[in-house]
Amino acid sequence: MENINDAKILLADDEPDIVNLLETVLRKEGFSKILKADTGGSAIEICKEQAPDLVVLDIMLPDMDGHEVCKKMREFSMIPIIFLSARSEEIDRLLSFALGGDDYITKPFSPREVVYRITAILKREQYHVKQCRSTVKIDGLEICEEEGRVQKNGQELQLTAMEFKLLIYMVNNKNVILSKTKIIEKVWGSEYDGYDNTLMVHIRHLREKIEDDPANPRYILTIKKMGYKFAG
Repeated sequence: MENINDAKILLADDEPDIVNLLETVLRKEGFSKILKADTGGSAIEICKEQAPDLVVLDIMLPDMDGHEVCKKMREFSMIPIIFLSARSEEIDRLLSFALGGDDYITKPFSPREVVYRITAILKREQYHVKQCRSTVKIDGLEICEEEGRVQKNGQELQLTAMEFKLLIYMVNNKNVILSKTKIIEKVWGSEYDGYDNTLMVHIRHLREKIEDDPANPRYILTIKKMGYKFAG
């Protein structure tokens, strides 16, 4: 996200008037990638499938409580969440923050204030990403070579040193078909143990960690009789 106006914002609220009002003000401020959900279940699915950069989440949704939605989102993502609620009691605010919310706004509210808060959070997120100059973002995958960090939809992934080295080599040569011999030479070098399935095993483990469906990979593709390619 080079420009915060490129951010994808999910508006999860079952009140069309509120959603339309927020969307109108967001578009006036230059945001064009607006996603919408009117149930908690659809908000969770959109979050999984489209990896928005921020969620505006109403607490009173028809199928489940917004707090429950937040808990389920936090199982796979750390994207910023701004709660909207008609409740102004301190206990509701504290619970929202305890569950991983980033902000809490009570109804009725100023739409422009909501947009300013969205902008402030996105700028902070953008600043953190820029601290790692080598950060690569592809869909929901974020890779920082300098910090040895890989995140998927905001969730930290635990890679072994060799898995990380393999991933970095492939990402740095994305969309290029790499032969097995070339990969082994560049990633393992003199450390290669000579077993034919070493690379295949590491590719399989890496897919299990970064792919939504390892059996049908989106990132690490097998090119028959030629090798592998990281699709960027």
